[in-house]
Amino acid sequence: MAGIGIKLNRFFGKSSVSSYVAGAGYSVITTVAPMIVVIGDIMLMRWALGYTDGTTYNNRELFQVTILYIFMFTLLASSPFNAVLSKYVSDEIYKEQYSNIMAAFRVGIVLNMVLNCVLIIPFTLHEYYVGHVDIIYILASIVCFIALSLTFYTVLYLSLCKDYGKISQFYVIGMAVAFFLSLFLVRIIGMEITLAMIISLAVGFIVISSLSYALLRHYFSNNSRKYLDVLRYMFRFWKLVLANTFYTLGLFIHNFVFWNSGLRNVVVNSFVCAESYDFATCLGMFTNLSASILFVSLIEMHFNQRYKDFSQSIIGGRLIDIKKTKARMFRMLTEMLMTMVRIQFIVSTVIFLVCIIVLQRLGFSGMIIQLYPCLAAGYFMVYIMYAVFMFLYYFNDLDGALMTSLIFCLVTLAGSIVSMKLDVIWYGLGLVIGSFLAWTYGYFRLKYIENTLHIHIFCNGNILAKVKGKRPSGEVYHGVVVEDSRGYEKAKNVKIKKQKRR
Repeated sequence: MAGIGIKLNRFFGKSSVSSYVAGAGYSVITTVAPMIVVIGDIMLMRWALGYTDGTTYNNRELFQVTILYIFMFTLLASSPFNAVLSKYVSDEIYKEQYSNIMAAFRVGIVLNMVLNCVLIIPFTLHEYYVGHVDIIYILASIVCFIALSLTFYTVLYLSLCKDYGKISQFYVIGMAVAFFLSLFLVRIIGMEITLAMIISLAVGFIVISSLSYALLRHYFSNNSRKYLDVLRYMFRFWKLVLANTFYTLGLFIHNFVFWNSGLRNVVVNSFVCAESYDFATCLGMFTNLSASILFVSLIEMHFNQRYKDFSQSIIGGRLIDIKKTKARMFRMLTEMLMTMVRIQFIVSTVIFLVCIIVLQRLGFSGMIIQLYPCLAAGYFMVYIMYAVFMFLYYFNDLDGALMTSLIFCLVTLAGSIVSMKLDVIWYGLGLVIGSFLAWTYGYFRLKYIENTLHIHIFCNGNILAKVKGKRPSGEVYHGVVVEDSRGYEKAKNVKIKKQKRR
């Protein structure tokens, strides 16, 4: 369960070309490998099954929007619970109360499934009665949606255990099963290609979630059944729930705006999308995907140690040690942000130029090429903003994190509505402005945290334990003031009430 920082330092500490390549590969495996494996598996199935020539245009459109909705709304449905449950599990691991982790797992999975049902049942009924989609395809889509949600949820707990290698291994196994199953269903049974792909992906996600759950039960075999404590914790940190929800909604809200624009496309009277805008969004995200690799690598290799040094100085260090480690920690934080911006700018620029050349050669031109530059710039800012957002989590600044995500979501919404009236090349301007303003607020909020961190640490505690009950009287003594024969005041019948010590 050790972090990946030790292994990364071993790779990069050798200062050789092979070690740098190995370190970069390990960084990819521990961060974005699962997503690359899933996308690669879908592309491989398309090629092996003859997706383009073996299916009708309507079936291809239905499959594409089904996959889009499954991934998008799975992320939206899980966003209210992921951050707060991650914090709860991290706290319980720190306190070594491991039996509470499975209690949190069960509470979260029930809440997640309830929200999934609220989202998917009305939509699938509309898809069946209005869109007249085959019931077998609808049931396969429901199973795929639920299986992906379970996969994301179980993998979340393994990621808290820093078991990134196992996570990537499970994804490879699950997607391998999905690929060979799709070949069997199409080549042997003769099933329709898009239906076979949906069923195969559902089975692959079930395999991944099952393997992840089995490993999780191996780590945490006991269950304290303190479900109410988990719910109270979630209500206590409601700001964390809203912060993560607004951030995830902000990632997709500009797509929702353009689903109601002139780019709108309706499939089987149920699915709404904007194909060119959604594809350009996907390209913009992948152009800046390396930012997440850089962020995790820099955090694990450098910042975690500075953060631990500062925490240890608070527990048993001198004042000069606290000030020194604090200055070193925030200096490292600033250097990391600047390093991330510089490296990612170079990488994004190279990928952008390559995509412009390659896309035109592959026949992607017109609307997609016009939309791509602004969206690529927008996602560059999104990933940089996300780094600041996560640092606010680090310092337990829930107010700052909530305000950052709220600015990101609302400004992106308003900016997308306005940019919809501009030329096509500026359609992604709402995402650029929203992420930039959120990053600006988050950065200055971090500066504020730096200046007031001592107040946050030393002035938020309580000397006496908080309890529920009737408030005790504030009266310390009781007496009657009278005047003697000489005119002096004196206390008579003074009764000192003994105060109970806690």
